[in-house]
This record gives sequence, structure tokens and C-alpha cells, in this order.
Amino acid sequence: MFAVFVDGSRQYRVSEGDRVRVDYRPLEAKQAVEFNRVLLYKNGDDLKIGQPALDGMRVVAEVENETSEKLYIQHFRRRKNYRRFRGHRQPYLMVRIKHILLPGQEPPAGPPPESSTADSGAAPATTPPTT
Repeated sequence: MFAVFVDGSRQYRVSEGDRVRVDYRPLEAKQAVEFNRVLLYKNGDDLKIGQPALDGMRVVAEVENETSEKLYIQHFRRRKNYRRFRGHRQPYLMVRIKHILLPGQEPPAGPPPESSTADSGAAPATTPPTT
């Protein structure tokens, strides 16, 4: 199963579990992000192509971290004593694709929160008094 969605001016072909580097947004790690402009969806023999986008389709992802690469630009002209050295760092957002949802579908519920013994109402353990 895969889908093609648009973010900014780029198209991404993704499957569930893929990691994708998209344009930067001010989001925190582990926060969900949704992409609503899905152009194509394929699952086995089921193929849906949007005209231009599929209504109701969405791709749900989770932010992993912010990444960036430093590019170095060097200009040089021989025998002219001309050298320029510049750097540029473009910020990106690394996301992991969690779900590709059809129209009307909701993402499955996450695992239930773990309960600890202190939160379950049990009496806290005490140490016996020393005599």
C-alpha cells in the first residue's frame, strides 16, 4: 500500500512506516501532522487517482526531529585574488508515516497507558519501624 501526497511544491510517494523529510514547520517531536492533498492511493489492485486530489484521503505522520544540512558555496576566480566562501543551512522536518487513511476512516487508537502500582490505588509500601 502506498500513497502520493503533496507538501509545499513537492510530491512524496510513501508507505506506512516510511521516514520522509518535509519542509520545516514549528512542531514538537512526537506531534502528529496531517497531509490532506493525496494525489494517488494504491493497495493491491485498488487504485485511486485524484482529479487533482482525492477527497477525504489523508496521510497521518508523527514528527521525529528537525534536521538540516549545511551546504558550502565557494566562488573562485583564478589570478584575480577573488575567493568567496559561504554556507547555507536549510531546516527540514523528519516525519514517520503512521497511517494512510481512506475517506471516513479514523486512525486506530494507541496502546492503553501503562498503570503503575502507585496510581492503581494500592496502599504504598512502608518500611516497618525499627525498635
